[in-house]
Amino acid sequence: MRTDRKNLIIDLTFNFALQVIDYVETLNKEGKQVVPLQLLKSGTSVGANVWEAQNAESKKDFVHKLKIAAKEADESQYWLKLCQASIHYPDPKNLTADLTSISKVLSRIISSSKSSNQHISKSSN
Repeated sequence: MRTDRKNLIIDLTFNFALQVIDYVETLNKEGKQVVPLQLLKSGTSVGANVWEAQNAESKKDFVHKLKIAAKEADESQYWLKLCQASIHYPDPKNLTADLTSISKVLSRIISSSKSSNQHISKSSN
């Protein structure tokens, strides 16, 4: 259930998606299409899955949605590494740094959610 309360991972992933859109627009203006489209899909999907996780039906569903977000973050990291390695693309250094932070936060949330879920399961047995 979403609230008006500040939520770090939502804020991080929403801002990242906006930055991805801006970066992709720059690439499109330069005539680049294939890699930008892939990056746009995966980069915005990170936040979409985090957003969806806020309305998860259970703790297990919440973790599952965040794991999907983490996979999308990994895919985005791949596309950003390609852009960074190519002499034909502007350096996405800020995006890469932000994505590293997002991945760390996602990992912590998933880990703590899984461990609290295991404590609940063990105590109910």
